[in-house]
Amino acid sequence: MGFLWALIIGGVIGWLAGLIAGRDIPGGIIGNIIAGFIGAWLGSFLLGQWGPEAGGFYIIPALIGAIVLVFVVSLVMKGFRKHA
Repeated sequence: MGFLWALIIGGVIGWLAGLIAGRDIPGGIIGNIIAGFIGAWLGSFLLGQWGPEAGGFYIIPALIGAIVLVFVVSLVMKGFRKHA
């Protein structure tokens, strides 16, 4: 049950990050889950582990990390589309 909960929380974090950043992450639900997981790792690495925790994610650093990730990925994807 813990892994399923982590997938759900990771997906929600990735989805919220896309909404806040105003950009889409490629891959739909799977992309949101990946963005949530990588964003959580990035946010915890840069900002530490603080704030409320759910599903093994510290929500505030995870959300901030996912927003940064979504923004960077969208810029990279935009650059690839211009050159293709």
